Amino acid sequence: MAGGAGRPPIDPAILVALWIYAAAQGVGSARARARLCDEHDAYRWLCGGVSVNHHTLSGFRTGHGPALDALLTQSVAALMAEGLVTLERVAQDGVRVRASAAAASFRSKDALGRCLQEANEQVEALRKEFEEAPSATTVRAAARTRAARERKERIARAIAHREAAAKRKPGDQEKEDTRASTTDPECRVMKMPDGGFRPGFNAQFSTDTGSKIVVGVDVSNIGNDNARLISMLEQPRKRYGKTPTQALVDAGYAKLDDIETLSEAGTEVYAPMVKPKNGNRAPEQARWSDGPGVAAWRIRRTTAEAKEIDKERASTAECVNALAHNRGPRQVLVRGLEKVRRVLLWFPLAHNLLRGGVAQSGCGGRRREPGGVTRATERPREPAARGEIEAAERATSGDFGGRPKPSTPPQRGCREVLGLPGRHQPTSSRSVRGCAAGTESSIPVLRRSSAIP
Repeated sequence: MAGGAGRPPIDPAILVALWIYAAAQGVGSARARARLCDEHDAYRWLCGGVSVNHHTLSGFRTGHGPALDALLTQSVAALMAEGLVTLERVAQDGVRVRASAAAASFRSKDALGRCLQEANEQVEALRKEFEEAPSATTVRAAARTRAARERKERIARAIAHREAAAKRKPGDQEKEDTRASTTDPECRVMKMPDGGFRPGFNAQFSTDTGSKIVVGVDVSNIGNDNARLISMLEQPRKRYGKTPTQALVDAGYAKLDDIETLSEAGTEVYAPMVKPKNGNRAPEQARWSDGPGVAAWRIRRTTAEAKEIDKERASTAECVNALAHNRGPRQVLVRGLEKVRRVLLWFPLAHNLLRGGVAQSGCGGRRREPGGVTRATERPREPAARGEIEAAERATSGDFGGRPKPSTPPQRGCREVLGLPGRHQPTSSRSVRGCAAGTESSIPVLRRSSAIP
């Protein structure tokens, strides 16, 4: 309204809570999240009567990158202050995420030149059309002009990215065959987890092995992990002022120069040895070009302790990647490295919130004992839940604490009396009926009760 105050903005705490809760539930679409805010009781409770649409949710998700990055740093630092995260041993691995671009959008140098010429002609034609008939300018015409201008800018960026990628190719023929996407110029064709090659991004996660808390996130458009070790281990130092003592990675990160550099910085790298091309030479055999750090790494790989430590990488980095594959977006709906990174930041925020609660309660965690051995902590029973079970067992056994026995005693077990599922029922998907619209939405839930260990 002119001359008066407009509608107050939505509290950012509401939007943060919606995105974190939805990320924990594996909901990655802003439109699906907006529907849940109208249909699902949990989302309606988080909104608190505030109307939220998909446009607001989508803009908030990618519009506050530095704030999300700072939130990740603050949450991990709070856990470090309580002694739940030590950063003594960090595991790292990457997961491929499908880009919002098709394989047909990748074009060669000549095709990109023709596309740019056509885009220039279209922008010029629209400009002349508006100059000849200014009164015909409408919202739709302005949208056409904006779309043509954005397409021209994307093609120009694609040409720049293609030239930069061609410079990294060794052969002349490979440089000529280099292609770039006109939809998302920053994405690259890379090998996906299913073995196929599609446009995507390479997301990297660093995880503290003791608590399974994600301490670092990064995204690149390089398909391999060969040059991602040093940059990811720099994040704990910049974020929390501490360098990890040990780094657990797979063979894709085993670059000798990086191992030597990290050894000088005080970080021991635990990475499998790649079988040499010369089959007559053992991988642990020292080379004349090895530095002190690489030589120590080769000797360290032959010990039994290193083999035991390697097992923690599979239980942390691979576990986090599997959760990211299930909870996080398998295909991002935004374009550009920076926006993709902001979208992926919501997963570690939700993951750390869940893992932080587990670590603070001491349930299902792991404690580090002298000698570097980690053991699972015993999950304590909750007194209230145990009392309910005892009451239910008395009900099924006939002991009613002095009260008269009913004529038809129940013959069910104590868990059935409490309305709880069995101890060992797998995870499933349960349909939750919304109160407002009367529709059903499939929300992944854990059928096993959290109150019963």
